Amino acid sequence: LSLWCWLLVLFCTVALAKLDSSLDRHWDLWKTKYQRKYQNEVEELNRRAVWEKKLLYINRHNLEASMGLHSYTMEMNHIGDLTKEEAQQRYTTLRIPKDFKRKPSAFKAPSAGVPSSVDWRKDGYVTSVKNQGSCGSCWAFSVAGAMEGHLYRTTGKLVDLSPQNMVDCAGGKYQNMGCNGGYMHKAFEYVIDHGLEPEAKYPYEGRDDNCRYNAEYRVANCSSYSFVEERNEKALMEAVATIGPIAVGIDGDLIFFYSSGIFSDPACIERVDHGVLLVGYGTDNGVDYWLVKNSWGPEWGENGFIRIARNRGDMCGIATYATYCNI
Repeated sequence: LSLWCWLLVLFCTVALAKLDSSLDRHWDLWKTKYQRKYQNEVEELNRRAVWEKKLLYINRHNLEASMGLHSYTMEMNHIGDLTKEEAQQRYTTLRIPKDFKRKPSAFKAPSAGVPSSVDWRKDGYVTSVKNQGSCGSCWAFSVAGAMEGHLYRTTGKLVDLSPQNMVDCAGGKYQNMGCNGGYMHKAFEYVIDHGLEPEAKYPYEGRDDNCRYNAEYRVANCSSYSFVEERNEKALMEAVATIGPIAVGIDGDLIFFYSSGIFSDPACIERVDHGVLLVGYGTDNGVDYWLVKNSWGPEWGENGFIRIARNRGDMCGIATYATYCNI
């Protein structure tokens, strides 16, 4: 055998010795469920090591949750064999410019107050949960969701709109980067200029492609957009209760393995990097929460949604970058 082959054998032997053989069957089941295939044994051993580390982290967290130390649970999912850096590159690609200056908020709170809880899913404003795949298009799904609610509010029609339309076409002067990230307010600027096609006419591909926008198929329009006052959770509550679903940014780095409960973690700060859709709020056993629609598929979280602690110092920065299409 050549020196390379000997080194490969040595590496595999050492790597195998560090893996937990009692998890062999679980690893195979996970690979089958998420259709994982690797180029060679070395890659699989590396991925297996990452997966086992994540599994240990999840199990430890859930043990602590069972003892009342956490308000939410975790579970293994499709992100399990990705390093933190890879997961961030694929799933948390919201970009806020360093020189970002928001327009003054045009929102005026209703004098009559707002309900103690809101869930726009129950009123028909929210389409099914989607999966952005390995394309960093969270920003486009966030805006598509906000526009779906806007369209329903103004026409009474609930239509799945096309994130791919924005992934392909909202670059250039709009400064978005397709699967490499983007900005919700810049996506709204594209929608103001062009409108959006429905998903049925411009289906999602999960990759960058040439712009194929056809104005004849446009079904959603926006005349202008506004921001909610920064870091003001009361204003955000009033806005979502009055306007409908709102595009928001959150710090997504700690929610990759969220399963259920109300997410609360002091380490989830205002460094927003993930675009999601705020669809309501409520209180569960005395704990206030935000109801958020994600774009990581219906198997993630609570059927594709996450509840994030509300009135806890702007948890995960949810009130930092909130924007919507004006009626």
